[in-house]
Amino acid sequence: MRVVVSLGGSVLAPELDPERVAGHAAVVERLADEGCELGAVVGGGGTAREYIGAARELGANEVQLDQIGIDVTRINARLLVAALDRRADPTPAHDYDEAGDAIRRGDISVMGGVMPGQTTDAVAAALAEYVDADLLVYATGADGIYDADPNEVADAEQYGELTPAELVEVIAPMSRHAGASAPVDILAAKLIERAGMRTIVLDGNDPSAVEDAVLRGEHTGTDIVPSGGDEPTYWAQR
Repeated sequence: MRVVVSLGGSVLAPELDPERVAGHAAVVERLADEGCELGAVVGGGGTAREYIGAARELGANEVQLDQIGIDVTRINARLLVAALDRRADPTPAHDYDEAGDAIRRGDISVMGGVMPGQTTDAVAAALAEYVDADLLVYATGADGIYDADPNEVADAEQYGELTPAELVEVIAPMSRHAGASAPVDILAAKLIERAGMRTIVLDGNDPSAVEDAVLRGEHTGTDIVPSGGDEPTYWAQR
């Protein structure tokens, strides 16, 4: 089973906490012990936003701001690599070829951002498509996909399951409003639709949620299931 896990920066490192990073690394290691071939994509979170905000005040342009964000994601990726000891490729991948080569030779590949204009949400979706992953998991600060921002709308309803096309329809209007938030961005949603990628969006603040979702399909988030998709056989075998 080949899996790509996207760990949001606000999930992995909302603040510099080695124990929190170690907890996520332990789950990644357990998945590897269970025979999963793994790629992990790490976001920048609040730290990236702070650096970007400071650089914006100093006059940096948008491409420069994106490059700063990418640098922060790669620092977070190095934190996760350090916690994985010898289980991971020692250098965060800078492109999909590097990540794919590491996964195929049996290493855990960890990477951050790749290029300006592309979030780590999209990087995770592109990597999953590139390596023909069986499953893509977004470990975010939100427990799945909702029809509105649950932090602002008290009666926002969670989607238990969506097709990739429905995901794009739900995410697209959210991406047009500066105050709205979505667990994955519109480019990631379109890449998931293009690939027909089975995906889970869940609250990753408890690292064990990722383990339960990957190994057993058990979670309280949202399943993105391609039309006509059957229950994966790798869950039925456990």
